[in-house]
Amino acid sequence: MKIEELEADRTWLAFDPMRQLRPHLTSTGFVRLVNEVQRPEGYRLIASWDGELGRVASALGFRQVTSLASGRHLAVDDLTTILVARGRGHATRLLAWADREARRLGCEHIQLGVDTHRHEAHRLALRTGYAISTFGLTRRL
Repeated sequence: MKIEELEADRTWLAFDPMRQLRPHLTSTGFVRLVNEVQRPEGYRLIASWDGELGRVASALGFRQVTSLASGRHLAVDDLTTILVARGRGHATRLLAWADREARRLGCEHIQLGVDTHRHEAHRLALRTGYAISTFGLTRRL
């Protein structure tokens, strides 16, 4: 298992895991959104390679953010693993990578956004030391 940051020219490699989480995106739309909108806003993309599969099995997308409520922190917006590679430790290792990066950047903590219906993701987060500290409320416009 190898973990590496994907630069803009390799964003497409994370599409397979990301479409598990964001099925509304096409490959082209995903690459365009990440590279043209999110990266300029500070978004970074980390990939975990599965040696058996020979491809990216898991991806983590995050930003460094400073807010009045939370101070300087890493905001993990996306964390996902392809179905055939779940349970192999990819997401756990990506979270450990994010922890090291947050410390390197001088962040106070990490905020991991997980949709309410993703119960496996909740279990992983709680098992790896995350706590439910806030409730994010959304209003569609």
